[in-house]
Amino acid sequence: MRVDLFDFDLPEGHIALRPAEPRDTARLLVVRPGEPLEDRIVRELPGLLKAGDALVFNDTRVIPAQLTGLRRRGDAVAQVDATLHMRVAPDRWKAFMRPAKRLAVGDRIQFGHDDSACLLGTLDATVVEKGDGGEVTIAFDLAGPALDDALREVGHIPLPPYIAGKRPEDERDRSDYQTIYAREEGAVAAPTAGLHFTPELFAALDEAGIERHFVTLHVGAGTFLPVKADDTADHRMHAEIGHVSAATAAALNEVKARGGRIVAVGTTSLRLLESAAAPDGSLAEWSGATDIFITPGYRFRTANVLMTNFHLPRSTLFMLVSAFSGMETMRAAYDHAIADGYRFYSYGDGSLLFRSDD
Repeated sequence: MRVDLFDFDLPEGHIALRPAEPRDTARLLVVRPGEPLEDRIVRELPGLLKAGDALVFNDTRVIPAQLTGLRRRGDAVAQVDATLHMRVAPDRWKAFMRPAKRLAVGDRIQFGHDDSACLLGTLDATVVEKGDGGEVTIAFDLAGPALDDALREVGHIPLPPYIAGKRPEDERDRSDYQTIYAREEGAVAAPTAGLHFTPELFAALDEAGIERHFVTLHVGAGTFLPVKADDTADHRMHAEIGHVSAATAAALNEVKARGGRIVAVGTTSLRLLESAAAPDGSLAEWSGATDIFITPGYRFRTANVLMTNFHLPRSTLFMLVSAFSGMETMRAAYDHAIADGYRFYSYGDGSLLFRSDD
């Protein structure tokens, strides 16, 4: 499909730089194909679902994956930036590096400072592989939990570029850019639909008889990359590591068997469920890497409802929601959201989308 079919004009003022306070007071646009749009708020979610439905959350935890360092090659020194996006070994990560042209296999990098800082608190690494589009594989001198501790010391929360370009990261982002149920460390980006949930909303969902289940997909920095191809067939997705437990798979199969609906909280949960599902939509324990790319025409096998934020023009995520609820439906929904002042992107408002083929 032509990528320009997924373009739209978004005024800069619609980009949210901070989340709603409290989180569950964000607006929620309810989109049911063929029915009028509904302007609601997130804390009304229990009344929009039914007893026996099941929410599926991505419990990945964002790590401080944004690093600044110095590449040293003999007497030559150059400042470089790295965004880790997928762990491939206890001591190795794939990362997007800038400027990648300054790097060669074998280069040593001292992370944790720039050319104006001292050498205290550095984390050393070696470039072991170069890929396309600025991607490299780096081997750190530390591994496992020791590396995790060092990243917490020298790394920064990797705010999306549409926020980082407008203000610097601060201490508040360490909590704001994390869901309240984040548990499994490894994400470079937050599963942002989950940022709307609070303990009070969880309690209300429990009272309404709506189940909660968790899967893990470590969101990579590739989620921020623009689609540069003119046709979706020419776009390559970056792989992300995920896991669905046997207990979660069995519970979701039971929900479907009794007629309940699966509600994916976020596109990451949905992509993982679709990656793990059998052709008949049943689920079993699953672990691995997924680079699933969902565009209109895709036949969904798992979730009936998707809760998600508002996405960038020409992005793979806008393509996914267009596949889920229909292109014309989503164009009308986004036109309404822009006209009515909804806040977009990671810290923005949410939408509750019902599947077009249900």
